[in-house]
Amino acid sequence: MPSTKLYELRGVRVLECAADGTKLQTYSDAVELIGKAFENRATLIVVPVECLDDDFFRLKTRIAGELIQKFVQYRRRLAIVGDISRHLAGSSALRAFVNESNRGNEVWFLASLAELDQRLEQAV
Repeated sequence: MPSTKLYELRGVRVLECAADGTKLQTYSDAVELIGKAFENRATLIVVPVECLDDDFFRLKTRIAGELIQKFVQYRRRLAIVGDISRHLAGSSALRAFVNESNRGNEVWFLASLAELDQRLEQAV
């Protein structure tokens, strides 16, 4: 599991994974990260794209669905932050998935932390 840092953004307690090369790959990794969020009373988990394997973005692997389902099930919002344009270019299904996710309030795919800040500002 990636190392993490805790902070507040727009009144929301955030647990952010460090983009240190450690990947969030398995169901167990997700559960451990969610546990850490509960431990620290964080309601939003930020995962840089560097923490996700390319297979996450291939929807047929079902990794994205399984991991995201855990975050939603435990009522922790998830923001995946970074450039995913190369993944989007190769998959219309992924583009649709990202667009649908970004319409909601539980899972966001955002280009930067500044975009996350704007999103939270609009939500307040």
